[in-house]
Amino acid sequence: MAIAVIGAGKWGSALHFAISSNNTCKITSRKPRDIEDFVPLEIALENEYLVFALPAQIVNNWLAKNFHFTNQKILVAAKGIEQKSGKFLNEIFVKYIPKENLAFLSGPSFASEVMKSLPTAVVINSTNSKLTKEFSSFFPSFIKTYESQDVIGAEVCGAYKNVLAIASGICAGLKLGNNARASLISRGLVEMARFGRYFGGIDETFLGLSGAGDLFLTASSELSRNYRVGLFLAQDKKLNAILEELGEVAEGVFTADAIVSLSLKHNIYTPIATEVQKILKGKSSRESLKDLLK
Repeated sequence: MAIAVIGAGKWGSALHFAISSNNTCKITSRKPRDIEDFVPLEIALENEYLVFALPAQIVNNWLAKNFHFTNQKILVAAKGIEQKSGKFLNEIFVKYIPKENLAFLSGPSFASEVMKSLPTAVVINSTNSKLTKEFSSFFPSFIKTYESQDVIGAEVCGAYKNVLAIASGICAGLKLGNNARASLISRGLVEMARFGRYFGGIDETFLGLSGAGDLFLTASSELSRNYRVGLFLAQDKKLNAILEELGEVAEGVFTADAIVSLSLKHNIYTPIATEVQKILKGKSSRESLKDLLK
């Protein structure tokens, strides 16, 4: 198969590693990299199958400037909601690519563990069942793939869990204990499902790998950059300093704004995401805790 990964960060590199186990797979990024299978962007875009592993906040501009549709089939591996517009990634991609050529990757999958060939399970989400089977066949034996047609549910899970991971990191940083963190994560799952159901997601998605699975992973490990953002916020560090020290994109920082804007617009009750956004804008994490307990 002619496959290329767009984006050579940690996640893109991990996906390239995994897919290369059984296929010839190229990789590209905005800046040239001295890595195996690297090709210029124009060469990568000639491949029939493309895996997008770019930060969610740059996807819209990137597609507008760089993408020309020639019947490519796309697996979107980014997770987030565009901060500026409040648009889900499927709403952005469908402006450039027909819905039947789009699939979305979800589920618990830290890049560092994929690079070690450690086992996990993921979900390929698409309204085109033939396409989900094609993309599923690219993955190696240590990654078990499931198939779903609930694109919006998977998208909400992938975006929302990053915001909840920030909250969980704050909880851990304040040393509130295991009971508090378990309570936070379980109530966060309820909140995520409430939000997602409004946009058409189904309960099975929120209780499965895309929802509970990815949330449990991201909200309980320092391997999660969003969780680490929460840890630093609990130490009263400034957000700009945190992001500079992190040196990586923490999608939850941007997605919190988008979720709160959408929840206000549609009157959806999202107390945890709302408090995370307030903390990101400077509110004391201890004051937020008091307000949540009320």
